[in-house]
Amino acid sequence: MSARIALFRAVNVGGSGKVAMSDLKALFDDLGLGPAATLQAAGSVVFHGQGEEADLEARLEAEAAARLGLKSAVFVRGPEEWRAVIAANPFAEAARDEPSRLMVMPLKAPADPAGPAALEAAGQAGERVAATGRSAYIHFPQGAGTSKLTPRLIEARLGAPGTARNWNTVLKLMAMLGG
Repeated sequence: MSARIALFRAVNVGGSGKVAMSDLKALFDDLGLGPAATLQAAGSVVFHGQGEEADLEARLEAEAAARLGLKSAVFVRGPEEWRAVIAANPFAEAARDEPSRLMVMPLKAPADPAGPAALEAAGQAGERVAATGRSAYIHFPQGAGTSKLTPRLIEARLGAPGTARNWNTVLKLMAMLGG
């Protein structure tokens, strides 16, 4: 079985979705999706398991809610798609110079083609947005914390729910996948 990534949305962020990573790891192991390993405390898990991504997402969402009280959307990606996400990054200079200010946002569905331009128009201070397939890329030169591009606005303009990870995390997850 090949390794995959499961990204839980809004885990241990802003006081919501609190869960210990040891409990999250144990959930995967209990479901036969181990060995599992977590990265940081934000709900990024590398696991092993077979099945369609959508089925795994639904199962993990249901089990996390039932067993851990964690109501969170889950985004599953395989190593090929994660490599493609990295290769498609349109903001190479931001990845090199400001990796903590470049976010990759896996989405539940392909982004609305008009979404990136609408977000850039709503943004500030040179914020840039691009999307390809089920991933969006957002560069926040002044940091995401003060941006007008809120998660709710981003999802509304892109037309799909998502969860963001900074470029450093994206690369760490790739390394954990063995890539």
